[in-house]
Amino acid sequence: MADTTKDIWNDNDGEENEPKKSRKRRGFGVFFLTLVIVLLVVLAAAYRDGTGLDALHRYFSYGSSEKVGGDTVYDYDASSKNHFAALGDRLVVLSDISLKILDQDGGEVWSTPVNMAAPALSQGGGKVVAYDVGGTELYVLDQDGEVILRDQNGEEVTEAASETEPLISAALNENGWLAVTTKKKNYKGWVDVYDDSMERVFVFRSSVRFVEDAYVTNDGGYLAAVTLGQENSVFVSNIVLYDLTKEDPVADYDISDGLVIAIGQQDGKLVTVSDNCLTFANTKGEVSAAYSYQGAYLREYDISGDGFTTLLLNRYQSGSVGRLVTVDTDGEELGSLDVNGEIQSISAAGRYLAVQYIDSLVVYNQALEVYASLKGTDDAKEALMRPDGSVLLLSSESASLFLP
Repeated sequence: MADTTKDIWNDNDGEENEPKKSRKRRGFGVFFLTLVIVLLVVLAAAYRDGTGLDALHRYFSYGSSEKVGGDTVYDYDASSKNHFAALGDRLVVLSDISLKILDQDGGEVWSTPVNMAAPALSQGGGKVVAYDVGGTELYVLDQDGEVILRDQNGEEVTEAASETEPLISAALNENGWLAVTTKKKNYKGWVDVYDDSMERVFVFRSSVRFVEDAYVTNDGGYLAAVTLGQENSVFVSNIVLYDLTKEDPVADYDISDGLVIAIGQQDGKLVTVSDNCLTFANTKGEVSAAYSYQGAYLREYDISGDGFTTLLLNRYQSGSVGRLVTVDTDGEELGSLDVNGEIQSISAAGRYLAVQYIDSLVVYNQALEVYASLKGTDDAKEALMRPDGSVLLLSSESASLFLP
């Protein structure tokens, strides 16, 4: 008869039957504990400055936490007139003869020939508008190709401008609303406003002052038109505000120091960049803050950061001696950095700023503290910052990816 007794003193405590399951449980426990610790570290970093979540996003999106080799991602034709914009993981390339969308494998998603003397790009809300300043061609793109403009009756807009009524500017807000400024006969300015589905919803006609630029507020409620006039024989910029549900303007305000170069919105405030100062105002036309360049010369700017504007200010009209500054929507400096070398480009997105020097790339946070850097980037002529902290290094014929 088989012995069915169990000697609790001399048995092996299940060492022959349990070890595999036990080891699996312990292995899973260690993995789970490690994962929890990593997530806690990431969440702590994210809580502190938000960069932890971006690092996690890059890890899962690109399969690596760091890529300093700069693998080529996109190839395109060389042109001194190339302009670039990132649409998610796709790249828009506009030159004077072509407009293309390239996917993350370098393949061509969409393209068309163009004939532009002064090509320009504006980006926002998952779209890009490509247009010819002083010309007639205008294209709105999403990740898959061209988006058709339609009038109030739903009919396709086949011509945004004409030879006698050329384009002046085009701008997308962060939710994809479009303002197209053109020169019209019998008017000093004309702005067509399209909603996020690219249907025309408003038209602004100016008979008093010339219109240089326009921007739809991010909530789709107001149009801010940059007009140009004269006071005491001096040209001045005035911002005219329209409620898109009404015909008459609801407010306006002057830019007291300088002519407006660009307009956008951050943290609910309208931001205007002029040649002498930054100005911040609300949709009631009330100026809340300003930042003066204090006699320095504006060389470059970028208003695409989350809640901050980047300025490259030169001490002299020529040369490369000056300061790089970031300014919040209260008109206060977040960071300041003396510059004594040549900067080829600046690009802001999300909470980051990419600065392409002659032979290196540096990614800063809003306070101009170094977040990441890469040396040996001599071939790159421009850097394109993306909101997740990744950077595209753009050379004459190709773009490579840098992951901090």
